[in-house]
Amino acid sequence: MSDNIHTVVIIGPAYPLRGGGMATFNERLATEFMAKGYDTQIYTFSYQYPGFLFPGTSQYSTEPAPEGLDIKIKINSVNPLNWLKVGNELKKLRPDLIVVRYWLPFMGPCLGTILRRLKKNNHTKVVCIADNLIPHEKRPGDKVFTRYFIKPVDAFIAMSALVKGQIETMAPQKKVQFVPHPLYDHFGEKLPVEEAREHLNVEKDVKLLLFFGFIRKYKGLDILLNAIKLVAQRPGNENIRLLIAGEFYDDEKNYEALLNDPDIKPRVILRTQFIPNSEVKYYLSAADCVVQPYRSATQSGVTPLAYHFEVPMIVTNVGGLPDMVPAGKVGLVATPDAGDIAQKIEEYFRLGREHFLPGLREEKSKYSWDTMVDALVGIGNSR
Repeated sequence: MSDNIHTVVIIGPAYPLRGGGMATFNERLATEFMAKGYDTQIYTFSYQYPGFLFPGTSQYSTEPAPEGLDIKIKINSVNPLNWLKVGNELKKLRPDLIVVRYWLPFMGPCLGTILRRLKKNNHTKVVCIADNLIPHEKRPGDKVFTRYFIKPVDAFIAMSALVKGQIETMAPQKKVQFVPHPLYDHFGEKLPVEEAREHLNVEKDVKLLLFFGFIRKYKGLDILLNAIKLVAQRPGNENIRLLIAGEFYDDEKNYEALLNDPDIKPRVILRTQFIPNSEVKYYLSAADCVVQPYRSATQSGVTPLAYHFEVPMIVTNVGGLPDMVPAGKVGLVATPDAGDIAQKIEEYFRLGREHFLPGLREEKSKYSWDTMVDALVGIGNSR
């Protein structure tokens, strides 16, 4: 444990928000800080998103609270009086280190105000883990809100080279360090394929591709469905299936025509609801390959999941995706084009899963939570 940092507060989504990968990340990060001896709390949202920013069915988890974590449900993202109250509370608490997540400019006024208030204690260091500074889906005010957030931050951790470049452009005076997204290693161990597929009611003898996570336009599910159409039209591919696991955060109507296409429909298995943490291991264990057909990306929490469960990947050459998926070693890299993705799917099954397993096992050792904690403490301590 650092001589200068003993108390840590993480600001960001956590239980009872289900939050997808971000809540899971923050809870796992808190666990690692605690394991290394730091007194750690999470400050999460009592109210996170207005409806226009949250297209899913519910913002709240139906699973039990994570054990052993001190989670304060405090922050209202749309109430300025609450921002001042939380900021003053943290100012008095005087944690040595604040780790704040930033992923959406809408949060800039809220988080920027809280940080300004707490920094008046002239003690606490603020390090931001920046998922994005430039959002995938742009709205008016993005740059103004982000610049407001940036000012009270002392230093940044970026989980992709793309985001590191964004930070260096928007905040050239701030310290920034690149640290890869750690593995999601707390969803349980990999299960036998037969057991996982039986649980999911998926045929045991098919070649199974997996699209996993919230469905948003930038993630390119429509591109992948068109690739499946091309694959289906070629001989020898009769046994290939696509399992889509995740809730629609885009209008489902945009995908209806493709999902009902007679070449595609028989090849697709839909599980288009929120996937709780307790079910994640079944989906990753059932898959032969994870496909990330993104139009744009910074980094993805799906990649560390695939590493943990040792599932090879097909990703597109956008953002930070190819940096974490060395082509030919742990998977294949395509352009965000249906024809190229279709070719990579066929190539993947020609090579076979065993071809990629040694590379997966070698690469996954690079992505540890210990490294992330050390980086946060190190950059927080630096002057």
